[in-house]
Amino acid sequence: MLWGGEQRSKARALSRVHDAVLGGDPAGLTPRTLISESWSRSLAAQVDPNRHEAPIVLGPDEVADRWARHPLSTVLPVLRETLVGIAEDAMHVMIITDADGHILWTEGAREVRRTAEGVGLTAGARWTEDAIGTNAMGIALAVDTSVVVHSAEHLVRTYHGWTCAASPVHDPDSGATIGSVDISGPLSIMHPAMGALVAAAARLAESELKLRQAASDELLRSRNMKHLIGLRGEPGALISPTGRVLIAEPHGLVPRRIDPASDRVPLGDGREGVLEPLEEGYLLRVAKSTGQARQPLLSLTFLGVEHPGAVLNGRELPLTWRHAELLTALVLHPRGLTAEQLALKLYGDRGNPATVRAELHRLRAQVGTGTLLTKPYRLCADVRGDFVAVRDALRCGDVRAAASGYRGALLPRSEAPVVREEREDLLAGVRRAVLTLGDAEGLWEFTRTDGGRADAEALGLLVRALPFDDARRELVVGQLRRALEADG
Repeated sequence: MLWGGEQRSKARALSRVHDAVLGGDPAGLTPRTLISESWSRSLAAQVDPNRHEAPIVLGPDEVADRWARHPLSTVLPVLRETLVGIAEDAMHVMIITDADGHILWTEGAREVRRTAEGVGLTAGARWTEDAIGTNAMGIALAVDTSVVVHSAEHLVRTYHGWTCAASPVHDPDSGATIGSVDISGPLSIMHPAMGALVAAAARLAESELKLRQAASDELLRSRNMKHLIGLRGEPGALISPTGRVLIAEPHGLVPRRIDPASDRVPLGDGREGVLEPLEEGYLLRVAKSTGQARQPLLSLTFLGVEHPGAVLNGRELPLTWRHAELLTALVLHPRGLTAEQLALKLYGDRGNPATVRAELHRLRAQVGTGTLLTKPYRLCADVRGDFVAVRDALRCGDVRAAASGYRGALLPRSEAPVVREEREDLLAGVRRAVLTLGDAEGLWEFTRTDGGRADAEALGLLVRALPFDDARRELVVGQLRRALEADG
């Protein structure tokens, strides 16, 4: 292990390399390739080796919110057991970032944490290479590898007294990098095995995430096997929300992963599979040749949006707000409406049927005459709207599904009477349901929306429902305090 004079000797050698290379007179002195490439990327991003500081880009509430939602928060006990005790004994700090390099969690000896905070190693700071230059977390995220960055291998001189070891952590579902785990501390006491230990901790975290995914998959299979059985021997498959095939009959019917955004899936034998959304994931069945044209699939995203979204048979439609209001009215009245009725629902008493007919004419040009019928005006489509799903969940008494599906107000900028009435009904229905059930997860989802973010009653119930060690509790307590202050 490197201690005392040996450690200081290595740091002085690295400092000479740093000064020579950045001074333009390397004289044969170059850092190792991984560090040299990182210096190049950092300098190209205009990081100043002499004056750069890690930017604090997230406030405490946003850090708490992101950490509560981040998958690594669920495996914190594994990382603590592996790293925190060693970090505290060795006077180091454990750091966890998200995939964008934002520090979401720090833990370790108080004295070192205080020192680390002084140089930007604190929650809310961004530690990518373009933000603060060469560092272990930045390299781990940039090139997807475990790395130790020692002393003057850091591009910015502020960190020449530090040694950091980091490793990326990957999502077991997609394989994408979801964050990094890091141990940082004074260079004079960094054990040479720390890099291997951090890499091992990251792999343990991935293993734990994989076990949790397997348990979730098994629960999803058990809940939805009835749908596969309901095919009565016909080929089919259960698909996860992200498109992984959980079980297929027969085996090999479909690839291991499919695109859930498409409602049709080509099968290896030339047939076509149809995806049907379930409460969790999808059921894939083989399309039957009936000789009849199938209805177009119209998907609407109207809850809590800045711009309404619509997809018709996989083709995104550029919707105006007025067209979104028209579609809302038609979805809520599947038997159809006349131009006069639509004018009243969109404009109130000042509505003009001629104006509505002109808008309907433009909308029909977008969706096709076979999708928007006339006399009366009505939709001929399989409509899957987020607000429709919430309404259906409330009618069935499925509070969790209603709360998780309710992402905000229906077309929040619209003043059309038909939209305003449905918006108020949805908010009231979801609020009443989550308050009645008192379930922590339902309350959490509701208080993430604009309608529930400042709801003191819902926040108070959620504070009481969350365990004291739940990472979300601190965020909710802060929300409740601000809501009560606003109420006077």
